[in-house]
Amino acid sequence: MVFRIPGVAERASRKIGLRVVLVLTVVCQILLAVSLVGYLSFRNGQKAVNDLAYQLVDKANQQVDEHLDLYLSIPQQLNRLNADAIAAGRLRIDQPEAAEKQFWSEARVFDTINYIGYVLKDGTQVGAGRYLNGTDLVVFENLPGNGKAADYLTDDQGTRTRLLQRYDYDPLPDYQDALEAGEPSWSPVFVAEIKNTETEMAAATLQGSEAAADLGIHYYATAAATYPLYDKAQNLRGIFNVDVLLTGISRYLQSLQISPSGQVFVMDRQGLLVGSSDHQPILYRQDEVTQRYAAQDSPNPLIRAIATTLQQAQPLERITTDQEFQLTWNGQRQFVQVAPWRGTDGLDWLVVITLPESDFMAQIDANTRSTVLLCALALLVAAGIGIVTSRWIAQPVLQLSLAAEAIAQGNLQQHLTASGITELDALHQTFNRMAHQLRDSFTELETTNAELEQRVDARTAELSYALSDLQQAQSKLIHTEKMSSLGQLVAGVAHEINNPVNFIHGNLTHTEHYAHTLLNLIDQYQREHPHPTRRLQAALDDAELEFVRDDFPKLITSMQVGAERIREIIRSLRNFSRLDEAEFKTVNIHEGLDSTLMILQNRLKQTASQSGIQVIKHYGDVPLVECYPGQLNQVFMNLLANAIDALETYQMQATAAGHSKEPAAITLSTEPDGANVIIRVADNGPGIPPHILPKLFDPFFTTKPVGKGTGLGLSISYQIVVEKHGGRMYCCSTAGEGTEFVIHIPQQRKSAPRAIAQG
Repeated sequence: MVFRIPGVAERASRKIGLRVVLVLTVVCQILLAVSLVGYLSFRNGQKAVNDLAYQLVDKANQQVDEHLDLYLSIPQQLNRLNADAIAAGRLRIDQPEAAEKQFWSEARVFDTINYIGYVLKDGTQVGAGRYLNGTDLVVFENLPGNGKAADYLTDDQGTRTRLLQRYDYDPLPDYQDALEAGEPSWSPVFVAEIKNTETEMAAATLQGSEAAADLGIHYYATAAATYPLYDKAQNLRGIFNVDVLLTGISRYLQSLQISPSGQVFVMDRQGLLVGSSDHQPILYRQDEVTQRYAAQDSPNPLIRAIATTLQQAQPLERITTDQEFQLTWNGQRQFVQVAPWRGTDGLDWLVVITLPESDFMAQIDANTRSTVLLCALALLVAAGIGIVTSRWIAQPVLQLSLAAEAIAQGNLQQHLTASGITELDALHQTFNRMAHQLRDSFTELETTNAELEQRVDARTAELSYALSDLQQAQSKLIHTEKMSSLGQLVAGVAHEINNPVNFIHGNLTHTEHYAHTLLNLIDQYQREHPHPTRRLQAALDDAELEFVRDDFPKLITSMQVGAERIREIIRSLRNFSRLDEAEFKTVNIHEGLDSTLMILQNRLKQTASQSGIQVIKHYGDVPLVECYPGQLNQVFMNLLANAIDALETYQMQATAAGHSKEPAAITLSTEPDGANVIIRVADNGPGIPPHILPKLFDPFFTTKPVGKGTGLGLSISYQIVVEKHGGRMYCCSTAGEGTEFVIHIPQQRKSAPRAIAQG
């Protein structure tokens, strides 16, 4: 007898399979979560890029402002000093040679000054400066009636020695406004030109040397700081003037690395360029006239685009506060800041800084691509896991469905096997009992028609209860399996990683013991049988027994080190959020020096291309010091690494030149000094030139080639010693006789130091 349930096949064709539901649920959840996280990360990354870009722009603007303040403050200070010297009688304008010596001495001290002197109302000029190629300092004289201005070489005292050249130059047009003003001021930027140059024999000799390919400067842009010159009767005789070349501003802007493609330029309120980080000149000649480029006509297309945008927005004279905007140039977004800069005595310029978005977005774009790939990989993995899990869960349910369908069709001989899932097995057992009861019921139905209605009602009720239990168990099973599968996956991966590592690490000890046993057995065998057969000897030679005997223990040791390293990695994964904190401790300075030397030992050894570097220690009986040991070791590392670099370069230069020199050596000395401990790090290298010594501890100053140094090591070391520990740090060096860095560290902490940046 066959029973059919109406509409079951039709409804089944319109339903979605359990396997598809499970896979889609897992995949959609992961896809939604990953997409949302990726989108938010991308938006936050863009916001962070904008904030970082303008922070860098603000920092660069501060650096430019500080440089301009310092660069343009020295000229007026020198002018005031010279005016005071005139008033005190130490400087007399009726003694030109004495005045030019004074100006020569001042120009030698301040290497940022290109020219210093005075101009009288009758056109008389006396001064000194460094404005000629191939020479350091020259003195200048321009007397009315002589017809020519003249440049002279000097000796070490600033006294004229030889005439270099004469040329036509009239200063009055350039300084007329300053003469009429009668007060300290800055002249407008002007282009100084010299004409009809007559070169002397001394200049011809210099031009023939390698040091000077071109002696004269035919034209250059400059700004002059002027100061009134009065005699004792308070009559205006002329002005003091200090000329500053605009190329000095451009050189600083070119050295300012704000980003790989960032640019900085300075212009006046008329839109004419004052300086630029671009290597294009700011001057050009047209029709025998030298002029400055307007920013809108600059050879640099980016500067032209920014200047045009500014001019269209508002007149340059109305810009009184910092302004930030963005523009798209050459397909890239540019972050631009325009900031007014006003100096003393009338200077009023605009500083423009631009950063391309590509300097910041490259890494974000790469991370975005990586995120997309990882999302795709996670989606594939999730789909695979969902397919396997759904098959595992859906297969027993499908068997149950097919068995129920068979029973509904009248085939009562159904029996479901165990699936391995506790809940489904319980369901299968219930179904098997139900099927058995159905068979018994149909048997009884055939024997007694009288009890048919009662038995059918009872079995129908039982079936309803069973189906209700089945639905509840099915829903509970799906939820439980999703949660337990994820937990089992994580636990299984952790267990599978840890167990093989422990197995390998535990067996390596036995392997090492067996290896030593076998090697000892081979040694004993060779002693007992020192004369093997020819065939055995050939086999021993092929096996390279001596090499195996020497290398096998090393191999076992390497495997032990590797296994221990893997165990450390597993342990570190459990503790990855723990961070060490820097502490103020009492330590032995000698231990820090010796530890740093141990780290640098490889660079101190002799190699095929370099002789070794000897380390000489003169440690004194110094007490323990309260300090930040990690930061102090960073100072030792910077000083020793710089000394090694200097000695290696010195050795290479001496070897290339074929000169012999004493062996390279670094001397470390310590000694107590009252409440301080003195640490000295000295080398016998080439030394440091005098003009570099004042800049050693300046941030970003370095004499190393590009890529070899950032110029931050000594600056950060100075901050650690002085600001962090309240000590002192200075350098003593003589060219050709080596360099010595001296550190004074207090033995005990005096006050809480302020935090500094770590490099």
